[in-house]
Amino acid sequence: MIDIAALVREHFEDAEVSASGDGSAGTEVRVVSERFQGLSKVKRTQMVYRALSQAIREGRLHSVSIQALTPDEGTT
Repeated sequence: MIDIAALVREHFEDAEVSASGDGSAGTEVRVVSERFQGLSKVKRTQMVYRALSQAIREGRLHSVSIQALTPDEGTT
């Protein structure tokens, strides 16, 4: 089983990260980070995908839904 939250935390040390699922269909990741301030949703999602790119290339992660939020957005 892949620890998706741990992979994301390697790239977003300051972030609040939660993940559900095992890398197959229905896997969800929620990342709340100051680093997303001023960035579009697309750019934020790309940043999280980069953190997961090796797992995707290796076939350990097949499908993921990403929610990338600023701290202000993450508290609502």
